[in-house]
Amino acid sequence: MNFTDFNFKPSIQAALADLKFIQPTPVQEKLIPLVLSGRDIVGESKTGSGKTHTFLLPIFQQLDETSQQVQAVITAPSRELATQIYKACQQLASFSEQEIRLANYVGGTDKQRQIERLKTHQPHLVVGTPGRIYDLVQSGDLDIHKAKTFVVDEADMTLDMGFLDTVDRIAARLAKDVQILVFSATIPQKLQPFLKKYLTNPMMEKIKTQTVIADTIDNWLVSTKGRDKNGQILEMIQGMQPYLAMIFVNTKTRAEELHQYLVANGLKVAKIHGNVPPRERKRIMNQVKNLDYQYIVATDLAARGIDIEGVSHVINDEIPQDLSFFVHRVGRTGRNGLSGTAITLYKPSDDSDIRELEKLGISFVPKVLKHGELQDTYDRDRRLNREKSQQKLDTEMIGLVKKKKKKIKPGYKKKIQWAVNEKRRKEKRAELRAKGRAERKAKKQSF
Repeated sequence: MNFTDFNFKPSIQAALADLKFIQPTPVQEKLIPLVLSGRDIVGESKTGSGKTHTFLLPIFQQLDETSQQVQAVITAPSRELATQIYKACQQLASFSEQEIRLANYVGGTDKQRQIERLKTHQPHLVVGTPGRIYDLVQSGDLDIHKAKTFVVDEADMTLDMGFLDTVDRIAARLAKDVQILVFSATIPQKLQPFLKKYLTNPMMEKIKTQTVIADTIDNWLVSTKGRDKNGQILEMIQGMQPYLAMIFVNTKTRAEELHQYLVANGLKVAKIHGNVPPRERKRIMNQVKNLDYQYIVATDLAARGIDIEGVSHVINDEIPQDLSFFVHRVGRTGRNGLSGTAITLYKPSDDSDIRELEKLGISFVPKVLKHGELQDTYDRDRRLNREKSQQKLDTEMIGLVKKKKKKIKPGYKKKIQWAVNEKRRKEKRAELRAKGRAERKAKKQSF
């Protein structure tokens, strides 16, 4: 299937051609017709599946440029995600012959200036974070009651960050017949009350990706046992010399610690986490895009949806506390068909988490850091596999071992070893006798 099969407006076709979009992704092929039909939808799909254009293309297709009303409202849980969606809207709008008014309402921007603009005209399409959008709605400056479409993007992240109540209040200001589209990487149970409250007979679609991690990504596993992790990361990245590397950590405190360590060792490193002020984050993101930094230390805030071009390496300082974020982190590299490398540092206590990831279809290649280079090494399960491959004692010998262990008399180990050796000698003699009989039988048959 090609995008031309959807019969979009010429301006949308031109925008798709500019993006070099020819064939829709599985989520786009499945859901775009349903969105165009007006159905409420809950789309569960992994990061990098093309969710953004799944809802943007139908919105732009049905947009009335002559109207003075807000026609679509899109919420995203972070400023960066909202801005990314807004830029995708700008690209689509740039090919329209008529003006399409867009607005990006996020925290950390000039609210008073936004209010002044709203006094002259309402935007056709609103993108933003729940808090700022609701502030403008509650004050009466932003009028959304006639919007035809409401999109909640990254719903599970919206829930995790505590914004679902605000999204609920926005939804309450919309018309009863508004089309609601909820997109999320997962659909947690705590999201169900919201879905039941606002969505009418929604189409629930779970789009399975063919591979959990893109096959363009080398996924490596490196043990930190007995090593200083900071020094290990420094040695690793100095040896790799990446084009752009993202180093994911689990906490803001760890982000600060690792950032200071790497900067102190002369590296150009940016940091992105929840305590970095919005304007500072925006400045950092612009500097990253200008390649002012070669390394980014980030919490999972940057793992979901933020598309930073040219990420050649992803390093997991440790396995994420929420295992679903592993795919989001690794998905920052190997995009658009380019190759990438993902490296996960682990300690022995992480083994159960690694096994859970492997159950999802994620495979790891074990590596070891030697002389500044990551080299192939033994699988972490080699001892277990070796034990499985060893010759198993038969039930008679196991019984003998258990019996001897119970008595715990002096010299019992020697007795057990003697019994084992004696049994093996008997088995060997039996094999030789059988072989001799077979040879004699063969000679008789030859005569």
